[in-house]
Amino acid sequence: MTDTHAASAPSSTSSVAPLRAETAAQLPDTLAVVEGGGVTSARGFRAAGVHAGFRKDPNRFDLALVAADKPCACAAVFTQNVFCAAPVTVSREHLEDCGYGIAQAVVVNSGNANAATGERGLAAARETAAIASDVLGCAPTEVLVASTGVIGEHLPLEPFATGIPLAALELSVASGGANAARAIMTTDTRPKEAAVTFSGDGIGYDGCTFTVGGMAKGSGMIMPNMATMIAVLTTDAPVRPDALHAALSRAAGRSFNKVTVDSDTSTNDSCFLFSNGGATPSTVPFHPGSPALARFEQALEAVCQNLARQMAADGEGATRLVTVNVTGAATPADADAAARAVANSPLVKTAVYGHDANWGRVAMAIGKSGAAFRQEDAAIDIMGLPVCRGGLTVPFDEDEALRRFENPEIAIDVDLGAGDAATTVWTCDFSHDYVTINGDYRS
Repeated sequence: MTDTHAASAPSSTSSVAPLRAETAAQLPDTLAVVEGGGVTSARGFRAAGVHAGFRKDPNRFDLALVAADKPCACAAVFTQNVFCAAPVTVSREHLEDCGYGIAQAVVVNSGNANAATGERGLAAARETAAIASDVLGCAPTEVLVASTGVIGEHLPLEPFATGIPLAALELSVASGGANAARAIMTTDTRPKEAAVTFSGDGIGYDGCTFTVGGMAKGSGMIMPNMATMIAVLTTDAPVRPDALHAALSRAAGRSFNKVTVDSDTSTNDSCFLFSNGGATPSTVPFHPGSPALARFEQALEAVCQNLARQMAADGEGATRLVTVNVTGAATPADADAAARAVANSPLVKTAVYGHDANWGRVAMAIGKSGAAFRQEDAAIDIMGLPVCRGGLTVPFDEDEALRRFENPEIAIDVDLGAGDAATTVWTCDFSHDYVTINGDYRS
């Protein structure tokens, strides 16, 4: 295998300016982080996580319920995998096959994907919604469902019959969100939650404070085409279902759709967003094109990107979050293709794991991506260290590179020198544990 490596300057770093200043990602001034926030941070939403029996370990939560106090606007985006799971099909039906409508709750089980289960799987998903609707006092079509776990095994209904009533009794704001976030985990090593607030002052809702919060799970089989593996988002801002779907689609495109752990798109990808307007007495919704909707979309994207980064950082066997920034592309499609080629390359990912600033692997990846550029125009930085300019080696300090590899986040910056399009994709490194986790997944 040909493996280009930069020559090193043992005692000094290069005088070449980096492509991008090293600055930590900052939240816009219009938003504020909710410490410890999650899917129940928005007014009018409660959640629970319980052990229902999908998993053998009685101490592990395996069923989550998120419920609004009353039916409200809801939107969702789903996997585009043709081999989609039964709960994806049923949730699409409940949102009238257009991705938005009215709903009150979502039920998520872990341990069994209910995928590749035919009519029996569809019946199980529909019965799950019916059980929850009886308990919550809403219509079955106002309950959405999602599953995650092993593909090809039939989903038992008994755990739902006992678990959903138990979860309904335990619905809460205080601890429910955290428990629900744990209940949806599969190979995740930690729950993923986030929430932000924004003020309604100056945008037509003076005196109101709005919240967007959510939870997500995802550690492997992640390179979505519409959503993440499973995410549930809530807001107490007043947004119409159609506008909610448009906002979610845009936010997913700039967050969850920019995550890849292993280039595989799950059969079960589902992302739900509920909006109940509970933070304002006004019945006037955020209208498309209004400053209020723009502020909401900013908050939604911030929460989605936070969750997306958490997913990438918790990729199966990961030791580092890897952020790939591509600029100078001829088109947005070229920027995305080049960034994904780098992020999905096993050679790049294993080099990061081995703390090897081997820029030749990055060059290989962008060169095979199909993006239009000339190699003599390309520039590459690794962790802010210039390693390639004009398609040629820039000497760098190997000791300094090793020091920077100790950071929890590794940035790879590429300028194709072919235009003005740019994008960012998040991934992680590949360690020995990735093979161990997936080799033993069903055992």
